[in-house]
Amino acid sequence: MEPIKNRYEFVILYDVENGNPNGDPDAGNMPRIDPESGYGLVTDVCLKRKIRNYVETLKEDASGYRMYVKDGVPLNRCDKEACAYVGVDPDKLKDEKKKDPDIDKKLRDFMCSNFYDIRTFGAVMTTFVKGALNCGQIRGPVQLGFSRSIDPILPQEVTITRIAISTEADAERKDTEMGRKYIVPYALYRCEGYVSANLARKTTGFSEEDLQLLWDAILNMFENDHSAARGKMAVRELIVFKHDSELGNAPAHKLFDLIRVEKKEQVSAPRAYSDYVLTVDEKNLPQGVTVKRMS
Repeated sequence: MEPIKNRYEFVILYDVENGNPNGDPDAGNMPRIDPESGYGLVTDVCLKRKIRNYVETLKEDASGYRMYVKDGVPLNRCDKEACAYVGVDPDKLKDEKKKDPDIDKKLRDFMCSNFYDIRTFGAVMTTFVKGALNCGQIRGPVQLGFSRSIDPILPQEVTITRIAISTEADAERKDTEMGRKYIVPYALYRCEGYVSANLARKTTGFSEEDLQLLWDAILNMFENDHSAARGKMAVRELIVFKHDSELGNAPAHKLFDLIRVEKKEQVSAPRAYSDYVLTVDEKNLPQGVTVKRMS
């Protein structure tokens, strides 16, 4: 498959209702928040996990669509598979690279052709087994930034109870156990992303088919990932800017500035997507750039 030939920027708008979109383990799993402004945050890693999960569910490890970063699978298992493909003992990889400078490219090509997430996001493929097992580092064409809520959030700590007691000793002195969970009553988040056709051509071979699968995965990334902790989460809109060239026709920040999401005047505390107004200034699109809205 041919690599993509156009640069893209995109904006994802998604919301959460009565859930925790991305808990911070250093803060008791409290929703991530900017302490200075009060705006909610969601990491890029969180959304990438959802995208990986969707592609894995859809493709079921089909050839060319496996996942390198996968729950319960050590990374060096895939690294050793790449070494076996190029006919190199993993324990002697460092020495073999000195003899054959093309080994790095062979390893990279194997990883990119077999693992969708490497072809998309890139990867650092270095683990330690009897020394460094270094399959290289790949910079992926698709990059996501941190998400930020449109308005400041006010996380709530909710006390919960359960009738199942953990131990026999506890059962003798109490009938219920207490617990806590954090929720955000409602928040609309915005995430900005980038797709480099230049890196796709030079490095990973990220194709048009891969790109369409990415858009599909973004739009559906919460649909097969529901949980009580995350509440109701949904992608409301995906806005994609397409350039006519590989290197682009306009700076990314100018395109992002064309998208405005504002709370309606009569709304004091947003509790639904309908409490916001989304506008895309298509009249001021730079020459050589088109925009498409998906939902």
